Amino acid sequence: MSAALARRLACGDVEGRLEAIFGRVRAIQAKSGRFDMLLCVGNFFGSTSEAEWVEYRTGAKKAPIPTYVLGANNPDTLSYFPDVSGCELAENITYLGRRGVYSGCSGLQIAYLSGTEAQQQPEPAHCFSAKDVTELKTSLLSTPNFRGVDILLTSPWPRDVGTFANSAGEIDTKKCGSKLVADLAASLKPRYHFAALKKTYYERLPYRNHMVLQETPQHVTRFIALADVGNTSKKKYLYAFSIVPMSSMEPAELVKQPQDVTENPYRKLRKEAPKSKAPLSAEEEPACQFFFDLNKHQGRKRPSDGRERGDSQSKQAKKPPQPTGPCWFCLASPEVEKHLVVSIGTHCYLALAKGGLSPDHVLILPIGHYQSVVDLSSEVLEEVTKYKAALKEFFRSKGKRYVLFERNYRSQHLQLQVIPVPLDLCTSEDIKEAFITQAQEQQIELLEIPEHSDLAQV
Repeated sequence: MSAALARRLACGDVEGRLEAIFGRVRAIQAKSGRFDMLLCVGNFFGSTSEAEWVEYRTGAKKAPIPTYVLGANNPDTLSYFPDVSGCELAENITYLGRRGVYSGCSGLQIAYLSGTEAQQQPEPAHCFSAKDVTELKTSLLSTPNFRGVDILLTSPWPRDVGTFANSAGEIDTKKCGSKLVADLAASLKPRYHFAALKKTYYERLPYRNHMVLQETPQHVTRFIALADVGNTSKKKYLYAFSIVPMSSMEPAELVKQPQDVTENPYRKLRKEAPKSKAPLSAEEEPACQFFFDLNKHQGRKRPSDGRERGDSQSKQAKKPPQPTGPCWFCLASPEVEKHLVVSIGTHCYLALAKGGLSPDHVLILPIGHYQSVVDLSSEVLEEVTKYKAALKEFFRSKGKRYVLFERNYRSQHLQLQVIPVPLDLCTSEDIKEAFITQAQEQQIELLEIPEHSDLAQV
């Protein structure tokens, strides 16, 4: 085995079940070979820990692998951690400390933050504050050529981690988790981020740490939440992984982007929540997204940061454009041909296309006046996503899939064109090839956008 390759185990809430976790580790090592260390997040001790713990504390029993744990998440287990700066609790079991960075001899960097986010001042001993997060960030970001850390350990989940990603099940990531942990993860750019406390397993799709087409590519982050040891639902609580320290990797290898990479969930591009297309289901073929800027052929680009309008406007919130004349698509407008309307929701409606490319060609339209998808509020975008999902299910029942495109050129009102095609005659590659062929014939340059990209960044 290469000296630079590290084989690690990460574990969720142990809650005092030491025999259960260490027994499981012994079994894994007997089957798969030795691992270098066990990293424990969440509650290492529980209300019934003392009976099992005394045997390890006194040396009667020994952990089968170097084990590193985070501190208390509640006042009941504070007594197990005598030194806030970290200490050896028993042979082969080490408390990392309140916050800091552990650097192994291989060069692997592990950042850690113990406790839960404080909800009051002064913060209780089992909680961390904004000051703790700031000091940890500063200690790392001030180092020359900082690119990120290999591993981040926190007990709480980061707030909003599920944005742009696969579902976290029963966990609402917009309401649960710590905003401070989200800020820490956004700044430290860990390659792996482990958390616990929610008694469930969630492996998020990897996310980017750069903006597509605007920043130099960087490595991706994988967030993994682990369940509690010995849970009756048999949810995953132990995670095995191999990792080469960032410092030992070639830059090109480090920044490779996996097929399922998504947008960064913590990036705030505007006051409203980030907007993105919903990720595809696992069974569907990969989608292709293209962007063509017609303004380029008119000798100018549309302003993106307010500089062409003066610095005084650049910091103001952008107001939705208002129709310059009668709008055929604002639902309240007398110009709307209401006999074509199929369904009306809270923020959007569905209508047949007038002179459609096929009999079941439909449009998804916002009820209010929006010119583009990137202008939509989070509520409208959410309903657009629901309409898309419903149409996908409907057309699939008819043996079809749909091609969707937005035409945003000399049009006042957003129109999402949904055109069904036969499922057995047109594959995703066929459709992609048709777009590319037509673009070449018309001398149009198409830019392919990575899957799960936020169009506002493009």
